[in-house]
Amino acid sequence: MLTIVASVIIFGLLVFFHELGHYAVAKKAGIGVIEFAIGFGPRIFTWEKGETIYSLRIFPLGGFVRLTGEDPGESDEEGSFQKQPVWKRFAVIACGPLMNILLSVLLFSLLYFAFLGVPAYDSTAIGKMLPEGVAEKAGLQSGDRILSIAGEEVNSWPEVVAVIHAHPQEEIEIVFVRGNDTHRIKVTPVRDPQSGNGLIGIQAETKLYSFLGAARLGFEHTFWLLRYIAVSLVQMVTGRVAPDLVGPVGIIQIVGEVAKTGIMNLIQLAAIISLNLGFLNLLPIPALDGSRLLFLLIEGVRGKPIDPQKESFVHFIGFTILILLMIVIAYRDLMRLDIFF
Repeated sequence: MLTIVASVIIFGLLVFFHELGHYAVAKKAGIGVIEFAIGFGPRIFTWEKGETIYSLRIFPLGGFVRLTGEDPGESDEEGSFQKQPVWKRFAVIACGPLMNILLSVLLFSLLYFAFLGVPAYDSTAIGKMLPEGVAEKAGLQSGDRILSIAGEEVNSWPEVVAVIHAHPQEEIEIVFVRGNDTHRIKVTPVRDPQSGNGLIGIQAETKLYSFLGAARLGFEHTFWLLRYIAVSLVQMVTGRVAPDLVGPVGIIQIVGEVAKTGIMNLIQLAAIISLNLGFLNLLPIPALDGSRLLFLLIEGVRGKPIDPQKESFVHFIGFTILILLMIVIAYRDLMRLDIFF
């Protein structure tokens, strides 16, 4: 059940942002939007406002925005997509995958803003503690502020670490403040078998990033990962690494496994999937947004559109190949799950 719920939420969020990109720019450009749909198949919920029908459909793994005049036969209607200049049509198509990339930035930023932090090295307050560690057994607690260790005054976390490291297997006194009271305890740091340093099982207090700091790190993390995806794709295409593709079935399995590890890892996975979706949709693969963008670029260079029937045929062939590829990948995913007799 957890797998189903997590998968529906993640896929729904990714599809919503993707289609929202198409929808918002189309509205801004004065293009009519006939329907904004999340999912495929029969409608289970509809809401109509103005010229647009908003619908939720039974199969949540997809969605679409149907624009007025998007089909060549509707090109004469008012607010037609086909009547717009190339740059407007380009923006409408491009903003779908770009919104997925933006979603990745937002999700990574959320992780830094609400979950991840940086050690407060200018403080001597204890953050996390090792369960059943020396410090916990001696009575120290998270939030205690250390004043001195082994008779040495400490004013920063690096000083705390340095003094503890210097006394492996030696009983030392720690003076600390809890609330408004000062306390003293004695502990014996254990010796780290690799470094030989003394350890008592405490970590520095962490502070969450500011909104702007989290946004900057989210942006940097997204575009570092984007470069990694691009390099990996080039290596697969050139045969330097073996292709390792996962389809919807495999992704759902991964989502289920990650959901069990906590919300933070699930948010990170959603950001990675969204980034992959946005990147792949920008590639000039027939039936994907990138292919439509390529045809618009050619139209802009030529000064006239390519024959709509020829373009539709290319998209049809690409869509057919894409569906066959997805079937093969889904079969491989099911084989990995070992569900066949």
